[in-house]
Amino acid sequence: MRSYDIVPVVTEKSTLASQEGKYHFYVPTKANKIEIKKQLEAMYGTKVDSVNVIPVKAKTRLVGRGREITRRKPKKKVIVTFVGNKHIDINAIK
Repeated sequence: MRSYDIVPVVTEKSTLASQEGKYHFYVPTKANKIEIKKQLEAMYGTKVDSVNVIPVKAKTRLVGRGREITRRKPKKKVIVTFVGNKHIDINAIK
């Protein structure tokens, strides 16, 4: 199993969803649902019920006469539900 950088998303929307037991994370584009599920179960020590994946496209910022300034890399946003809507502390990794 490959190890991926899984980063929790802390926004207003994700904080409200975490009260319902749904947690948002950013993962690399190469990660698949099975690998994400196994790694999250190992990180937090609880069973994962479902993994929903949302691809996030790369973005470019343009300034002036069409000059490219920055380019953000593509990534995946994952919404994870743990078994029994169990609440976890996203900062406390096992």
